[in-house]
Amino acid sequence: MDNDNEFADLLAANRDFASDFRYSGFDGIAKAGIAIVTCMDSRIDPLGMLGLEPGDAKIFRNPGGRVTEAAMEAIVLGAHLLNVQRVLVVPHTRCAVASNSEEEIAARVSESAGTDATWHRFHVVEDQRRTLEMDVRKVRSHPLIPERVLVGGFIYDVDTGLLDQIV
Repeated sequence: MDNDNEFADLLAANRDFASDFRYSGFDGIAKAGIAIVTCMDSRIDPLGMLGLEPGDAKIFRNPGGRVTEAAMEAIVLGAHLLNVQRVLVVPHTRCAVASNSEEEIAARVSESAGTDATWHRFHVVEDQRRTLEMDVRKVRSHPLIPERVLVGGFIYDVDTGLLDQIV
């Protein structure tokens, strides 16, 4: 594929999407008052799994669905500027970051990259439930998160589509 056509299929799909674009004029406020921190896994449809539509929620995704410094920044901004009143932290079943060791992931990346990746930290999750509980506590106890903001921890089952509330 030459450079001019590497993204042609996606640009064509975008033109179709934009042909009847109905989200113009949105103000960026989370209309349903929801923020979701979840994994980058493509099996997760953050809005669909909660019956939400574009514009309803703020979504932050990263490997493992962790409350990282960047995720916390998004939650703080959401709580103070974007109508976020409930935060869901949602890792999922069969997550590569929660089912492999740091060494295993580094070895797989090294093999794929053709170069040593053991120096890079991938932040694996050794105990998903305990980590989820810690992440929820991190949000609840953050000095810039108002007490009015409700925070829950859930595990999304990629095989059933169901959420299991843990915290």
